[in-house]
Amino acid sequence: MRFSRRMSSLLFILTAIMLVPCSQAVAQNWPSFRGSNASGNGDGQNPPAKWDAVKGENVAWKTPIPGLAHASPVIWGNKLFVVSSVSSADPGKFRHGLYGDVDSDKDLSKHSWKIFCLDKKSGKILWERTATEGIPKVKRHIKSTHASPSPATDGKYVVAFFGSEGLFCYDLDGRQIWKIDLGVLDSGWFFDADYQWGMASSPVIHKGMVIVQCDVQKGSFIAAFDIKTGKQLWKTMRDEIPSWGTPTIFESKDRTMIVTNATRRIRGYDPTTGKEVFELSGNSEVTVGTPVTGHDMVFVTAGYPPIQPIYAIKPSASGDISLAEGSESNNHIAWSKKRGGTYMPTPLVYGDYLYTCSNNGVLTCYQAKTGERVYQQRVAGQSNAFSASPVAADGKLYFAGEDGDVFVIKAGPTYELLATNPVGEVMMATPAISDGMIFIRTIGHVYGIAEKSK
Repeated sequence: MRFSRRMSSLLFILTAIMLVPCSQAVAQNWPSFRGSNASGNGDGQNPPAKWDAVKGENVAWKTPIPGLAHASPVIWGNKLFVVSSVSSADPGKFRHGLYGDVDSDKDLSKHSWKIFCLDKKSGKILWERTATEGIPKVKRHIKSTHASPSPATDGKYVVAFFGSEGLFCYDLDGRQIWKIDLGVLDSGWFFDADYQWGMASSPVIHKGMVIVQCDVQKGSFIAAFDIKTGKQLWKTMRDEIPSWGTPTIFESKDRTMIVTNATRRIRGYDPTTGKEVFELSGNSEVTVGTPVTGHDMVFVTAGYPPIQPIYAIKPSASGDISLAEGSESNNHIAWSKKRGGTYMPTPLVYGDYLYTCSNNGVLTCYQAKTGERVYQQRVAGQSNAFSASPVAADGKLYFAGEDGDVFVIKAGPTYELLATNPVGEVMMATPAISDGMIFIRTIGHVYGIAEKSK
């Protein structure tokens, strides 16, 4: 009898212990640009498919953020982090849309580079820190900002990268841990150095290291720093011209690589030493998209004409894996396309498919394993522009258009538009997903979108 009671009590306690963490574990962290390893996958988070931020429908909160930034929100637990660059004068020239102007903004007034921590559920600003202040060391493109790289967090630290203004690390309570001056990082138009465009590559955190890719006019490099101290662990110089993509960690059964996208070479590196392990030539002049992983491959795309490739690279990649003339595959490349790669939005691997979205909203769906094209469909009207990268959750794809609408598409082999959701502000940043919500950074605010209980 005593044993039976003890067993009953023990079973009750174990059941209670198991049930409580399960409800807490549902919430997903979104620790860097486009979530974990840039995957853009928010499965299990059940964000809403329909809202109208203009009318306030399914808007949990709306928080104004000063300044100008295209950096995406990142999330750990109930804390959401965003960064911004605030001009002391006129906010400067900014123009979104479909155009090919190479001009730089001329605002050289004093700026403040800031990081904000918000409560994920309420949108309340928990703390705000000014990382640095001064006149920008380089100019920015008129469609860019001085705070385009997204921050990254590992749950203990949050790292913000402001290009020429430095790399900064805080704890989650807002105490600055360290800062590093990486020098003047001029990532501009390589045909004319007078046109400066600014940095956009976001930091990546991997096994206690902060990794940054800095492709600039002179002295390009990739480097790793100890996240606790800021100590440089390694630095590898790169024979590269400016690029704007974020590095990706490619983990397979037998090895782990850092994969970078850039004009002269797509490259892989050993994350422990920084040693280059593979290189691949044949890319666009201006590379923006981030490599993404899935199906034991890493997919790299670029879309600046006339070269617009897609590569599906195997984990065996070693040495020079460039394709022979006329070939679409080799021992290290499962498949490739000479055309179809996209320019600004990073591609998305979700389920069995690879999705790419062009600047003008043409969505293409491929079989990820083979490269077979499944469908191609324009998401919005021809005048609509897309810079934010798509994200996905629970069978739905989300595309944030620059003009202020988020388009929700059914995932899978058949195109189906599920909803067009007005936000009413210019959107350049990629949304984040966590705990039943989707978080949208606009030109002036951060929105917490959640389905209101009926």
